[in-house]
Amino acid sequence: MKIVIDARFTRTDHHDGISRYGASLIAATAKIADVSMLISDTRQLALLPEVPYTLINSPLSPTELFVARKVNPLGADVVVCPMQTMGTWGRKYGLVLTLHDLIYYEHPAPPGFLPAPVRLLWRLYHKAFWPQRLLLNRADIVATISRTTEALMSKYRLTQRAVRIVGNAPQPAQDPRDPAAGADKTILYMGSFMPYKNVETLLQGMSGLPEFTLHLLSRITPQRRAELEVMVPPGTHVVFHNGVTDGEYTELLKRTTALVSLSKAEGYGLPLVEAMALGTPVIASDIPIFREVGGDVVSYVDPGSAPAFAAAVTRLAEAGHWEETSRLSVQRAGVFSWDESARQLVAVAAEVMALRAR
Repeated sequence: MKIVIDARFTRTDHHDGISRYGASLIAATAKIADVSMLISDTRQLALLPEVPYTLINSPLSPTELFVARKVNPLGADVVVCPMQTMGTWGRKYGLVLTLHDLIYYEHPAPPGFLPAPVRLLWRLYHKAFWPQRLLLNRADIVATISRTTEALMSKYRLTQRAVRIVGNAPQPAQDPRDPAAGADKTILYMGSFMPYKNVETLLQGMSGLPEFTLHLLSRITPQRRAELEVMVPPGTHVVFHNGVTDGEYTELLKRTTALVSLSKAEGYGLPLVEAMALGTPVIASDIPIFREVGGDVVSYVDPGSAPAFAAAVTRLAEAGHWEETSRLSVQRAGVFSWDESARQLVAVAAEVMALRAR
């Protein structure tokens, strides 16, 4: 069985969530199956594993409608796209499309890095569900990364196709921290600064945590940083890093008291699993996807309550409680692995072949 995975959503400088998901899935699946990938820019290779590749058009190009003309000659049994927007007209191969979440129906602001015409189409696309249905129904099977999204897809009847889980996971082979070593009086946030991420409540909560420093790790535009800086309570400690390397991120995670996210909506919450894998406790908003990811280990709070967030940090920082949560976090993160995701993907690909054979 020959599987081609679409890697054209890989970034060229640093991974975002979709980029890391695709690259990690390719690397793990290539260990157990015949895998090659599609790219649209040779600079993407720096963030991708060393597997055979084919250079084709950008997924944002108008020619994407007819991308099957370029993919058909590759002889793939199954093509897997980590997004749902791959062109399908004239395809002669099995196809798995992926829907990660439904966030942008509730919070329609598009990512700022997209070109202006694409941002306009993005908003129009998320005004109704029928465009999503049209795309997903052109696949043989639809993949998603969580039971939470699977349930929402069923609720809104987004596809007539079978839906299967191909999960997300943290990066492998990292030794967790020693719980007995304790933690710095710091809190980490890793994620974008879009409104639904609710960073404002984190800042407000710092007024009740004068001994702690909040580190905002992700890249941020000057305009958004200025908007948030005026919200920092007097006498509190907040550091804007404007991006960190993977190595810096790991080192900060291994020293901090907790990783925090008070997001009002998420597709998965990969930073939570990354933190838990290193033995770093997590404080997160009480939303279904975080419950699915964190189980009974994460400290859940009302995302609209800054005092509840501050109280959760204070409780977690108690020595015995923190050490026990650190140990349990590692156990919980062990549920998620890229090897398991690869096995799920190969099983889905085999199911596609069986469907097409019938």
